[in-house]
Amino acid sequence: MARIVGGIACSHVPAIGAALDKGNAGNPYWKPYFDGVEPARDWLAKLKPDVAILIYNDHANALSLEMIPTFLLGTAAHFPIADEGFGQRPVPPVNGHPKLAWHLVENLILDEFDMTIANEMPVDHGLTVPLSVTCGQPKEWPFKVIPLCVNVIQYPPPTGVRCFKLGQAIRRAVEDYPEDLRVVVYGTGGMSHQLQGERAGFVNQEFDRAFLDGMVNDPARLTKISHTQYMRESGSEGIEMVMWLAMRGALGEDVREAYRYYHVPTSNTAAGLLCLDVIA
Repeated sequence: MARIVGGIACSHVPAIGAALDKGNAGNPYWKPYFDGVEPARDWLAKLKPDVAILIYNDHANALSLEMIPTFLLGTAAHFPIADEGFGQRPVPPVNGHPKLAWHLVENLILDEFDMTIANEMPVDHGLTVPLSVTCGQPKEWPFKVIPLCVNVIQYPPPTGVRCFKLGQAIRRAVEDYPEDLRVVVYGTGGMSHQLQGERAGFVNQEFDRAFLDGMVNDPARLTKISHTQYMRESGSEGIEMVMWLAMRGALGEDVREAYRYYHVPTSNTAAGLLCLDVIA
């Protein structure tokens, strides 16, 4: 059967992708960040997953405010790179795993999660930046990718506990899949940041570091954080961290921290990276 072998929590700051694409990863501003993520790349390469379920949010590229699904899963064989207003990122095309994706859709809906099905859609920096952070700049991505979009743009987003339960349902579905596949789950977005208003540039390192600790040792505590608490403690975009909880729910109770990195600032945000091994 398929099994989940690891999880990755990763910020998807668009400036990270731009720095790589423009050859700026080695300049004085960006070098400390990219030096810090290198061990995660080594860890992932040794893990050798066949498929990644990548939980992220679209940034008005595949979707718009005309239609806002809470949870959406991509079932296509290929996902084109979105043009976010400055051309497509020069990254490899994203290849899906339709057979496993449809298995997930069917199982999640029967497990009472109302999934929207995307038979085709472009993917933006929310998905491609975490791949670049953890895989570098390969000619092709080393595994298939199943995109899972979560609405954290339009109020009300799903709660942390709902996302955690979604992760648990993903784990059940993966373990019910008969093919022998090694699966890694990404939870993306965050950490604390705010892009507009009087608190633009807001970063709360204390909250972020406590959240990283909780992801390893006490995810149940994190599921109790309310929408209002996210807004107050981590800025208007900190709500993206509920997607980390979906990843954490998919890993089960027994995990081991393989690597952690936290860096401020990346652009005007805090960036976090956490790699977790699943203890069989």
